[in-house]
Amino acid sequence: MSAMTPIRDVDDAPAGGRGPARPPGMALPFDVVLLLGVLGLAACSLVTIGDSTRGDVPGDPHYFLKRQAIFFGVGLLLALVISRIDYSRLRELKYGVYGFLMASIFAVMALGSVARGSQRSIAIGPFQLQASELGKVLLVVALSAFVVDRSRRLQERDTTARVMLLALVPAALVMVQPDLGSSLVYVAIVLAVLFFAGTSWRHFVALLALGAVAVSFVLVAAPAAGVTVLHDYQKERLTSFLHPSSDPADEGYQQNQSRIAIGSGEKAGRGDQATQTKLNFLPEHHTDFVFAVVGERWGFVGAAFVLSMYALLIWRGLRILTVAKNLFGAIVAGGIVAMLMFQVFVNVGMNIGIMPITGIPLPLFSYGGSSVLTTFLAVGLLQSIYAQGRAAASLKGRVLAL
Repeated sequence: MSAMTPIRDVDDAPAGGRGPARPPGMALPFDVVLLLGVLGLAACSLVTIGDSTRGDVPGDPHYFLKRQAIFFGVGLLLALVISRIDYSRLRELKYGVYGFLMASIFAVMALGSVARGSQRSIAIGPFQLQASELGKVLLVVALSAFVVDRSRRLQERDTTARVMLLALVPAALVMVQPDLGSSLVYVAIVLAVLFFAGTSWRHFVALLALGAVAVSFVLVAAPAAGVTVLHDYQKERLTSFLHPSSDPADEGYQQNQSRIAIGSGEKAGRGDQATQTKLNFLPEHHTDFVFAVVGERWGFVGAAFVLSMYALLIWRGLRILTVAKNLFGAIVAGGIVAMLMFQVFVNVGMNIGIMPITGIPLPLFSYGGSSVLTTFLAVGLLQSIYAQGRAAASLKGRVLAL
């Protein structure tokens, strides 16, 4: 019994096949609802960041707002370009995509700049590229292609083991930077890819058992043997959400302030009286804890609206999965949906105190060029899958009509 029945279509051709040709003069369809959801989140992000960071940079109250607007503008252009490309070509480039993923991670480890004790980004002119963010989409594409190539052997343990290894190697390297949040997203991506490909449930049970053993080793066995896998602050972050009041001035400070901010917003928010943000009690209010800013300033109504925009994105992503012209497109769409959903769940969860603080950004909302551009890259792929799927369905309908 498989986790999900693999999607088959007329275009499930070997790597190198281009699929059905698009009729001359026919415009590619465009998912307007998905675009509206993206633009809605971008607008909310700009309003929130612009309001919460006015006093963060002396002499330039709009510093973060201007840079975030530039990131969104470049991201929209990137998504438009990607949406016009036949995503199926990426299947042929899987080795190059995976190789670029690994090369970018090694480049950061060798040449990256250190900030706050972490070496996560590399300078490209004025821009700081965080390779682990870009790696999320690259990993979705590469793993999807590898899985499709072995689609007839999905029920074999060897296939599951190989795909997991391909994901765990970059995840381990990213964790060393250290970037625990991105490494967890990598794990979520590989599990989603296996699920949408139709891997046996027995394999997931085995992976769950192995995961429990790995967690026990990292948190208990390794420290007892004098081996450091996670830094002390990482372990404290992973466990402090279970008892945030035990150390409110240190490890529990961020989540306590976030919960105070969200709670004080009540139904309609505090507006200009949002003192947790204005007086800088709320740390990282433009990145990790930007959702708490929404909760304090606009209350339950604002938070619900933002979450509804994410629900719209997830729904459209799942819809695009069903219209994909081939298995590769369906798995890529599923991997992107899982990537976005996992990040939203963890980020919002750590803002309200039900998830550990792992540094995972809120997609299309948290400030940061690498995160924004990576998410727009994913959106462009979704639009490409949608466009190609509609074009293939239209062509198939014409052939049947003839």
